[in-house]
Order: sequence, then C-alpha cells, then structure tokens
Amino acid sequence: MKSAIKRRTKDCPRFVMKAQKPLAERMRPQTLATIVGQEDLLGKGKLLDSMLASSILPSLILWGPPGTGKTTLARILARSTTADFVYFSAVLSGVKEVRKTVELAQKLRETEQRGTIFFIDEIHRFNKSQQDALLPHVESGLFTLIGATTENPSFQVIAPLLSRCRVLILESLETKHLATILQRALDDTENGLGTYKLSFAPRSLKILTELSDGDARKGLNTLEIAASIALHRIKTERETDAEISLNDIREAAQQTLLRYDRNGEEHYNLISALHKSLRDSDPDGSLYWLYRMLESGEDPLYICRRLIRFSSEDIGLSDPQALTHTISCKAAYQTLGLPEGALAIAQAVSYLATAPKSNSLYTAQSKVKKCIHQSGSLPVPLHLRNAPTQLMKDLNYGKDYQYAHDADEALVAQDHLPPEIKTERFYFPSTRGYEALIKDRLEKWQIILQKRKNNA
Repeated sequence: MKSAIKRRTKDCPRFVMKAQKPLAERMRPQTLATIVGQEDLLGKGKLLDSMLASSILPSLILWGPPGTGKTTLARILARSTTADFVYFSAVLSGVKEVRKTVELAQKLRETEQRGTIFFIDEIHRFNKSQQDALLPHVESGLFTLIGATTENPSFQVIAPLLSRCRVLILESLETKHLATILQRALDDTENGLGTYKLSFAPRSLKILTELSDGDARKGLNTLEIAASIALHRIKTERETDAEISLNDIREAAQQTLLRYDRNGEEHYNLISALHKSLRDSDPDGSLYWLYRMLESGEDPLYICRRLIRFSSEDIGLSDPQALTHTISCKAAYQTLGLPEGALAIAQAVSYLATAPKSNSLYTAQSKVKKCIHQSGSLPVPLHLRNAPTQLMKDLNYGKDYQYAHDADEALVAQDHLPPEIKTERFYFPSTRGYEALIKDRLEKWQIILQKRKNNA
C-alpha cells in the first residue's frame, strides 16, 4: 500500500503551497485607501467619502460585475460604524434566515443600542416575497441593508425596496488596476506570495490582466494557480529564474470564459448588440457579437430564434429569402450541433447583415393592431363571408363577391375592410430590395383599379 501511494505521488507531481485561505481572500483590502480603482466613488470628496465623513450610512445597492469589490466595500463600510455586520448569501438562504437575522438585530438594538448592517450578496437572486420580507425592517431602520448584485437592480430589485436604497455603480477594473492588484499580491510577504520570491516573465502580467477580464478575484485565483505551477516547474527542472511564465499563466487559466449570465443583463446587452449590428448592415460587428455569445455559452437555438424574428422584423419582404435562410440555419444547427453548426449560424448572420433592410411589415403590424384596438370587433362585410348553407345565402352572405381569377389581371374593385375603416392603409413597402418591386406593383394595380372605377 505504501509503495502504491508513493508511486501515485510520483506520477502526479505538483508543488503544494501551504494550506491557507485563498489568495483573493487574503488580499482583500481592509481600508478604503487600499482599494484599487473605483475612483468615481472612493476619491476625496466623492460620494462614499462624504458618507463616511457624515457618519451616516444609508441602505445601499452595490451594482457591478464580478470581482470589482462589492463585498470588500461593504465590509469596509461596516467597520466604519459601530454596527454589527451580518453576511448573507441569497443563493444559500431564504426567508427563514432573514427572520433570524431580524430577531438578532432587534435583540442587539434592545440590549446594546447597536445597529446592524445586513449585507446580502447576490440580492438579485431573492424572489419578490423574499425581498418583501426585508422592506418593513429597512423602512423602520432596524438594519441598514447593503445588497450586492451583478444584475441591473431596476430589473431585479422590487421598486419599493429599490426606492429606499442608494444605488452605487462599480465599474469593471481597468488593466492598470488589475496589474497593480496582481503585482501587489505577488510581492506581499504577509498575505500574498512574496515569500516565494517570484516575478512575472515578460508579458506574463499583461496576459494575466487580459485574461482576468476586469475581475480581480478571477485574476488572483489564476495567479495563485500559476504560481503553484511555476514553483513546481522551477523545483523539478532546477531552473535559476524564479519567473511565472506565459505558459504557466495559460495553463492556470485553461480556458478564458467571458463574463455572461443567460438570465442577466449581459445576456440582453449582447443580443441587443447583435440585433443592432444586423440592422445597421455591419457583418463584422454582427459576427463579433455572435461569437461573443457562442463563446460565452449562450444556447445557439436561442440565437437562431432571434435571427428568425429579425428576418421578418427588419428585412421582411425586402428579401423574402431571409426567413428561409434563418429557418434553414436552425435546422442545420439541430442536425450538426456544435462546433460545426456554428458556421451555419454565422452564414445566416452574414446573410442578414448584408440583406436589404425594411421594417414595413413591423410597422404595418403596429398600425393594424392599433386600428383593431380603437375600432373594436367590426363585422365582416357580407360579400366576404362564406355561405355554405341556404340560410346564409338568404341572409346575403357572399352576395356580390367578385372572384379575382375571373377578372382581367386577377384584379377586382371591391372593399376588403369593414366600411368604418375602408380607407385605412397599413402596409407601405419600402424602395429597398424586392420590396421595391412590390411597391411598383401595388402602385400599378391602384392605377388599373382606379381606371375601372372611373369607367364604371
């Protein structure tokens, strides 16, 4: 048994760092002065500086991407007061735990005359009833609520709760901020990796900041793994340069996963960017946003459905083949799957981007719906009604109906709208693509029909 254990260790060598908290947790700033970035919030005379100077901390919603310092900021703000700090994960807890926190806050106020700062991480994951449970206690001032969210709070936080909180926006960290944070972690001998005396090889730090994608936690986690890989390599290969190489960074990162949430704001931002790039006839932008979505894990069938919608909404009859192409694209993806099916989607995207554009059908739809809502359920004119029974014929159903195929050029001068709205027009074709031919055809038909009316 002992030899087997030794053999397994030899087969899978890896430098193991001393067991401790993750690097990202150890390097968490303890004061506002040590936070890197977010100058618009943290600078001298800025909003948070003024709040702390006045010793008044209102309920807050901290909104920003992952790894931008929301939890860190909440902890620092809590330490600036005498209040008790309660950390709460909306993923792991519910109304039952909220009630317990309320009871503790009430007891603390009664016995020690101290307040409570109730920090809820990922507050957007609380449903309406859970958020409703917070509202009376925020209103009464029993606790100060600080909620952290990666999603737009105007979509994810109920309006009554949101109206009682200040929303602070944290931006993705810039590469210069990430470079400072990562270099500090590598050099720090107390909480960071400084005792290992490592340095970054040329371009390693730059690549690491790019892979971090504005997320300090992601960067620090990758750095910790990369340092372990580098130390093992240096030890086994007896290298003299104690550097974290580009290969160490790439191995640690394994695969760059772009920030994305299928149900969150970024999901809607990306599909909006794709839709608008298609509408503006930009194939390069369209392909970029398409692959941003695919690389981020979006469901390709969702993209296919959006392309089908786009083909009618923004192209319509200016290129009738657009709808055919997008339906074929969906079928191709369902047949091939990924990765091969992605090319069929890219083909459809390129086709739609370079097709003539028209929203005439979309506009017609809006006009028709508005007319129906205003005019109500107008009866079908008698001459357009079907008359399968003698009773219906006796009631003049179908009387005076003109059969188009029996007329010259298959054109008949009869009304197809109820008398109350017979002069309404809904569809106005554009002069682009195939729709230009439709426009010309309709105008010619109107001239023919008008001549017949004049001669009648």
